[in-house]
Amino acid sequence: MTAVDLPAVPRVLIAEADPWSRDLLKQVLLNVRCDARLDVCADGQQAAKLLREKTYDLILADWELAGVDGLSLLRSVRQQHRSPALPFILLSSRNDSASVREALPLAPTAYLTHPLNMESLTQRLQDLLLNEGESVYCEIPALAPGMTLPAFLERRREVCDGAPLRVDVKTAVQRSLGPEGLHLQQLEDQVRIDPQITAVLIAAANSAGYHGTPVQTLHAALNKLVPGQSMNLILGLALKHNVVLGDPGLLAYAERYWQLSEDSAEYARRLARMLELDHQRCYSACILHRLGDLALLRCLEDWRQAGGALDDEAIGESLDTFGAAYGSALRTRWRLPLELRQLIAATYSLEGGVYSREALVVNLATQMARLTEHEGLQEIASSKTARLLKVGFSELTRVRKT
Repeated sequence: MTAVDLPAVPRVLIAEADPWSRDLLKQVLLNVRCDARLDVCADGQQAAKLLREKTYDLILADWELAGVDGLSLLRSVRQQHRSPALPFILLSSRNDSASVREALPLAPTAYLTHPLNMESLTQRLQDLLLNEGESVYCEIPALAPGMTLPAFLERRREVCDGAPLRVDVKTAVQRSLGPEGLHLQQLEDQVRIDPQITAVLIAAANSAGYHGTPVQTLHAALNKLVPGQSMNLILGLALKHNVVLGDPGLLAYAERYWQLSEDSAEYARRLARMLELDHQRCYSACILHRLGDLALLRCLEDWRQAGGALDDEAIGESLDTFGAAYGSALRTRWRLPLELRQLIAATYSLEGGVYSREALVVNLATQMARLTEHEGLQEIASSKTARLLKVGFSELTRVRKT
C-alpha cells in the first residue's frame, strides 16, 4: 500500500506498553501527519478490541504487549486477507535471527528494533502516509466561544506536556556522539540545566519497563536507560508543540525561572558536596522545582496562539494561581519517585519537625538563589535552616563565589 491509497485523513493505531515509547511514537507520527486520527493503547487486548471495531490505515504495535502480543495482532490482521495488505510496523526489542524468521512469514511492512532509529522510522512513516513532495499543515484550533483563561488553564493542568525546552536538543546530542556512540557524561553535561529533559528521563527510567531502586537523578536515569532510548526521548521532545516559546513576555518569564532553577541547583550541589551529602539528588530537586511554572508558560503560549488575549498582568496572575498546581500534577502524572517529590517540596518550605539534611540543603540553596546581587547572605546565614546544617556566613560566601 502506498500513500496514494490512503484516505484524506488516515486513521492509525499505536499499541505500545511503555508510556514514554508510546508518547515518542505518537510525536514522530504527528510530526509526519499532524492531521492523523490516532488511537493509542498500552496492551494487546485493547488493541485487538479496537481492530474489531474500527478500520485502520496503519498499525504500529510492539511485539512485547501484554495479553495479546504484537505478533499475534499481526497474524490476526493478515488472516483477514485485506487487499492491499494493511501496513503494519512491528516493533520489538528482539533482534535475534530466530525472532526475525518468526515474524517474516506474516509480512510486516517493517520490523524495527528498540532503541528505534528515529530517522528510519520517520522515513517509513513518510513513505506510508505522504505522497512524494507532499506535506500537511494543521491550523491551531480556535478557542471555544466564551472560554476564559482560568478555565482554559484548569482544563490543561492534567494534560499539559511539561516545560518548554531550554537546551537545543539536536546540538546537545550531536556534541555527545563520538566514534564509539553516545557519550553519556557529555550528554549529561549538555542537558542537565534543562528541567524538561531531566524530568522526562527520570520518569522514563522509572516507567513500567524498568525495575529496581527508584531513579532520582539525571545521571542515574541516563545510566539506566538504553543509550539509544535516551537519545530518542531527548530528540522526541523537540517534535512537540510549543517547545520553544514565541512570545517575548513568556520567554522572559521562562528565562527567569530557568536561571533560578540553575542557580539553586548549583548552590545545592556545592552545599551537598561540602557536607558530604548526595549532591546529584539535591541538584535534581532544585533543577525541577520550577517545572510547574515553566509548564504553565507553555500552556499560556497555547492560549495566545489560539487567539486569547495575554499581557504581563495575566501572566503573573496565572503563575500565582496555577504554577504550584501544575508542578504537583506533572510530578504525580509522570510518577516521579516520592522521595524526589518530597525533596522538591522542601525547596519551597520545610514542614514538620524533622528534616533530612538534603531537604535543608535544597531549602537553603533556593533561598540563596532568590537573593539579588545586591543582597547579602547575613540573614540567610542566621536562619534556622543554616543553623541546623551548621553552616555560617563564611561557608555560604564560599558556596556563592565558587
